[in-house]
Amino acid sequence: MKFCIIGAGRVGLRTARVLREEGYDVTIVEVDADRAGRARSAGFTVVEGDGSRESVLEEAGVTDADAVGALTSDLNVNFAACMVAKHHGCRTVMRIDDDYREEIYRTYADQVDEIVYPERLGAIGAKNALLGGNIQAIADIAADLQVSMFTITPESPVSGYTISELELPSRSRLLAFGKRGDAMSIPLPDNSLEPGDRIAVLTEMEALDTVRQLLLGEEGIAAANGGA
Repeated sequence: MKFCIIGAGRVGLRTARVLREEGYDVTIVEVDADRAGRARSAGFTVVEGDGSRESVLEEAGVTDADAVGALTSDLNVNFAACMVAKHHGCRTVMRIDDDYREEIYRTYADQVDEIVYPERLGAIGAKNALLGGNIQAIADIAADLQVSMFTITPESPVSGYTISELELPSRSRLLAFGKRGDAMSIPLPDNSLEPGDRIAVLTEMEALDTVRQLLLGEEGIAAANGGA
C-alpha cells in the first residue's frame, strides 16, 4: 500500500515511521524547509510544498496512493488535502485538534473517511485510521514488536478453526480472544474462530505479513485495506 502523509511535525513523522516499519510505501509532504529536511534525514521521500495544493499532492503521488493522512496542525490545509485526495479515490484521514468545537467536527466529519485527534490517539491511532478495515494495531511494545487485533472475516483461512488448531509463526503469541459482540478474554483451546470474532496477537514486525496472510488471507487483507 502507498500512503501520502501531509505534515512532518511530531504527529505526521511518527505516523510515517510506524507505517514504514510495517513495510508500507510512504511519501511526506511538508511546507517547512527545516521539517522537510529532518524527514529526508530520516530516510523518507519528501515533497516540499503546500499540502493543500493539488499540484504538490500529485507530485507526491496522490494519483496512485491508497490513503492520504492530512496530519498538519492547520485544519484548512488538512481539509483541502483530503478533498483533493477524495477526488483521486484515496481513503482520507484528517487531523482535528482537541480545542476545536463540536460543530467544527460535525461540519467536516461527513466529508472525509475518518477524523483523528492525535493528541489523544497518537501515531497508532492515526495509522489505524489510514489502514481501516479488519486489522488494528493496539500498541507498539518495542522497536520490533507490536500487538495487533484482527477481526476474522468470512474469507479468513482460519474461519471455522478452533484456537488449538491455530498455528502462528513460532515467535508470535495469541494474547486474547473475543466472540463477536463480547469482551476480549483469555483464549481457550476449544474457542472456535468465526466471522466477527477478534483475536489479539503479539508478533515481531517482520512476521506481521505472515500473520495477516494466515488470519485474513488475500481477500481478507484486500477488504481490510479498503479493497485496494
